[in-house]
Amino acid sequence: MKENVAGRPMEILLIEDSLTVGTRTMGALRSGSFPHRCTWLTDGERALEFLHQRGIYSLAPRPDLVLLDLGLPKIDGMQVLTEMKASETLRTIPVVIMTASTDPQERQKAEQLAVASYLEKPIDFDEFIALVLRLKRFWKSDVLLPAGTL
Repeated sequence: MKENVAGRPMEILLIEDSLTVGTRTMGALRSGSFPHRCTWLTDGERALEFLHQRGIYSLAPRPDLVLLDLGLPKIDGMQVLTEMKASETLRTIPVVIMTASTDPQERQKAEQLAVASYLEKPIDFDEFIALVLRLKRFWKSDVLLPAGTL
């Protein structure tokens, strides 16, 4: 009989330029008590290199979830999202927008690009962890969860 255990940790890509928000997000993820690995990048240009596995990121893992700030240096988060959704290999990765923007047009554009969720800062990290746990249900089939996790 097959045991119900985690096959591998969830791969999370955090794209956030704020040290405060990034540190709080990483802390919230750790407190969520689920197996994961998180890569934190601080600008859109590096994020696209990572996602497309180019340059120093040629061996980067494919994320299971992307946490994306819209107000990024070099290449903004909306452009990162647009490029992800235009890519055959990246469009199925769930994206959670985490932004300080209250612009309804920006939110509408993100929702048209089929984001998994749109969170305005300051973020309620208890709700954030609950959202990540819900998104685990859509995780790759090679990951088995411990009984009672969700």
